[in-house]
Amino acid sequence: MPTAHTMPMEMLTRKLDSITRLGEAERSALLSLPHTVRSLPARHDIARFGDRPSHCCLVLQGWVSRYAALSDGDRQILSFYVAGDMPDLQSLHLHRMDHNLATLTACVIAFIPHDELRPVLRRHPDLADALWRDTLIDAAHYRERITSLGRRQALGRVAHVFCELYLRQRVVGLATGPSCPLAPKQSELADALGLTSVHLNRVLRTLRQRKLVTLTGGVLTIEDWDELVTVAEFDPTFLHQDNDAPAIHEAAKIA
Repeated sequence: MPTAHTMPMEMLTRKLDSITRLGEAERSALLSLPHTVRSLPARHDIARFGDRPSHCCLVLQGWVSRYAALSDGDRQILSFYVAGDMPDLQSLHLHRMDHNLATLTACVIAFIPHDELRPVLRRHPDLADALWRDTLIDAAHYRERITSLGRRQALGRVAHVFCELYLRQRVVGLATGPSCPLAPKQSELADALGLTSVHLNRVLRTLRQRKLVTLTGGVLTIEDWDELVTVAEFDPTFLHQDNDAPAIHEAAKIA
């Protein structure tokens, strides 16, 4: 039975179970990792450009974003992270931050010291492989986002990120039926998708009028999954949720 100490790591094991298979030794090593749990307010920088982090963070509750800031005050949101994600695993090997990591909403974060994580990964190479796989999948998300920004029209970009965020939350138990949280504000979605807020608002209106999605009170409900997938040209391969294929097939029947 999970204890108060192991419960945060249970979220990580659930995430990793969707992309690989953990053995009992690896699972036990994860559950015993020392960590400190902190509550952070919305729009709080976890790590800034140029920082030298001494820990990795695990999102337990809330939403986190990775972003780049420009000198004129503009920003590009590079990715969103939800419960179960470790958005800064690369800081184990890239010792200086080349971007910013911040909360979008109030969050609960577990901080895992590098000095505690490194020896565990050396003792458990299969666990190191699992976290390396998770980092590679994070890179796959970037490739798909670049494709969206470079080649998809606005309607396809928005539809695609909705499909992605739904399936990513489904595997960690955050989606209920056809609905899932969607915490980013319209301005934040626009910053992630290379759109103005006005243009994004028009796209959302089109998706509602076509009865593909509804978005109310921070909850996204997918009304017609098959048509949303068609509009997005969405192929879930880049998520590499190989061990959660039934959930993906079930999601295809939510309409």
